[in-house]
Formats: sequence, structure tokens, C-alpha cells
Amino acid sequence: MIKFSHTLFALPFALLAAVLAAGGWPRGSTLLKILLAMVGARSAAMAHNRLADRRFDAENPRTAARALPSGVLSPAFVRIFLAASIAVFLAAAASLNRLTLLLSPVALGLLLLYAYTKRFTALSHLVLGLCLGIAPVGAWIAVRGEFALLPVLLGLAVLFWTAGFDVIYSLQDEAHDRRVGLRSIPARVGARRALWISGLFHAAMAVLLVAVWRLAGGGWLFFAGIVATLAALVYQHAIVRPGDLSRVDAAFFTANGFVSVVLAACGIADVLARSH
Repeated sequence: MIKFSHTLFALPFALLAAVLAAGGWPRGSTLLKILLAMVGARSAAMAHNRLADRRFDAENPRTAARALPSGVLSPAFVRIFLAASIAVFLAAAASLNRLTLLLSPVALGLLLLYAYTKRFTALSHLVLGLCLGIAPVGAWIAVRGEFALLPVLLGLAVLFWTAGFDVIYSLQDEAHDRRVGLRSIPARVGARRALWISGLFHAAMAVLLVAVWRLAGGGWLFFAGIVATLAALVYQHAIVRPGDLSRVDAAFFTANGFVSVVLAACGIADVLARSH
């Protein structure tokens, strides 16, 4: 039901924020708790999303084979898994510091709300982006116990990156969403305009990443990661056309997996190099 490998989208940004907050590697116990919180939160969000959307998934040929609509898993099992995931997330947040504990219900509420946003707004892509964008902010707070501008800018970069690639991924369901009354940018404005909007989201990400780099006092390694990120985003938009969605998976999984890993690796390496 849930591919844990997809945690790769947000986790590298959380690790980058944690390293930026610590000015080097945080304590191992802190990193472990951040990892547990990330896996618990994402698993809870995905399980709840699958429960909320199981009727729509059953009606969509692309998603009808998923675990719930196909009967591989029962709703009762998924509810138990959801409760366990929430418990892991809340326990990990509580073990970090007071502020992560106080903010954990807010984060959880946002993650659970996303499942219903396509029912009433075409801006659901931005809500999904916010769900991933709070990861680096949360990781910073886990290390520092306070807010700061830098992780907020990084979180906004993740928000627009996620919204951009989610618009591209949603192109596959444009006709289905219109038929069943679900809202998305492709269903609202069509594929061609949706791709332009996705491009604008990714341009906003680029501007925000440069702002993060400058605010962090980043060096050439971090900047190289930003350049590689921009190249991957350009590639993503180059291989998807309004009339040809055959390479959406390559754009969604390959290019975006590359973005998160390479950008975080370069940013972390840059911090570690400067700290020594």
C-alpha cells in the first residue's frame, strides 16, 4: 500500500535542514527521532489518503489495482496501521523537544486534511506541497527548538517543487477527475496551461533555493547542487508533453528522486566542508 522509498522525496530536505541547524551532523539520537517522525507522519498521511480515496481509486483504471480497492488489504487493517503510524509520529515528536511536541498535532492535522482537498479546491497541489514543506522546518525545530527564516525558505522551496511535480503527475487523471468531480489544476485549466503553471512553481523553487544558499552562506558545493536541481527540473518539463504522458513516471520518480538526493547531498557536504 505504501512505498517507503517515496519518503525519499521529503527526507533528504529534512536531513539538510537538520545539518544546517546544527552547523554539522546533529546527534545520532536526534537524527533517528527525525527519521521515525518522518516515516510515521508519511505512513499516516498515505494510509489516511488511501482510506479517504478508496471509492475514487476503485473507479479510476490507473489506481483500481491498489491494495484497498482490489481487496488485498481491508479497511480495518489500514485503520490499525494508521493508528500505529500516528502513535510513532507523536512519540517521536514528543521525544525531541517541547516545541516539536506542541506543533505535532498541527502537522498531523494538515497531513490528514490533504486527503480531502481535491474535493473542494484545485489548489490541492499546493496543500500537498505544504505537507512536504513542513519537513525541513520540523527538522530544524527538532535540532534548535525554535523557528528561523532559513528553514521556512527551504520549506517554501519544497512546497513549490512538490506542487510542480504533482501537477505533472495529475495530468494522468485529468479526464477522470473531471468525470467524478475531483478538482486539480489539469482538470481546471487543461494539460497545456497546467504544464505552464507547473513550470512557474518550479521557477519559484529555484529562486527560493538561491535565497537559502545566500542566507546559509553556502559555498560552491551547495550551489552545484542547486544547478543540478535546475537541470533535473528542465529535463522533467522537457520529457512531458500535453499529448504524450508516456514518460510521466520518469519525470515524477526518477527526476524528483534525483533532485532531493543530489541537492541534499551537496548542501550537507558543503556545510560539513565549511565546518571543518
